[in-house]
Amino acid sequence: MTTATHILVVDDHAEIRDLLKRFLEQHGYRVSCARDGREMKRLLEHSSIELIVLDLMLPGEDGLSLCRDLRTRSQLPVIMLTAMGEDMDRIIGLEMGADDYLAKPFNPRELLARIKAVLRRAHPAQNEPEVITRQYRFAQWQLDTTRRELVDQHGLSISLSTAEFDLLHVFLQRPKRVLSRDQLLDLARGREAQAFDRAIDTLVSRLRRKLEPDAKNPEIIKTVWGGGYMLACEVEHD
Repeated sequence: MTTATHILVVDDHAEIRDLLKRFLEQHGYRVSCARDGREMKRLLEHSSIELIVLDLMLPGEDGLSLCRDLRTRSQLPVIMLTAMGEDMDRIIGLEMGADDYLAKPFNPRELLARIKAVLRRAHPAQNEPEVITRQYRFAQWQLDTTRRELVDQHGLSISLSTAEFDLLHVFLQRPKRVLSRDQLLDLARGREAQAFDRAIDTLVSRLRRKLEPDAKNPEIIKTVWGGGYMLACEVEHD
């Protein structure tokens, strides 16, 4: 018997928490709820959570701050809920490490679809063909695709969100090839991708801050004006 995926819903509105809890449980998930960051942290300490649905606007510490703090020590998938639905909210959410975003008001079925998509990317199905390339070496970095771990030349592990890992993996599979934003979005996120070019710009910016000695003058992921982006360094793999 398989164990149900455990989802944490963090929202200060009791009606939304109750609605999502009932809806997701009807679709086979185990659901815990928190009304603020304090309850969220307590549940994370004592429960095995596999995905967080996190509201942007919370009393006390807001969702962006909570997501940023979480991402410094965990790759736990996060779907951000934004009240305004504006591009800037979504961009900031991605910059803080969210794997996806959904604007309020939303259809619970759309949230369900996004949860399934993020979980598929974070935990590939066991019956999928085995990935031949497990280790990539580039610049001063090594990416272990089995452990989904990025390690620097000193052996220090750098945390990557699911979206960051997916995008970096796409680049490493196609070194020194110019890839448009649409290509990157489609390759990294598949059918769940949306026509939202700034999402790719934001993810590239986040990767540069982690990979490049000088993110303002990138040497690893270069911008090709009018074309898109290119991984410019040599890549070795097993």
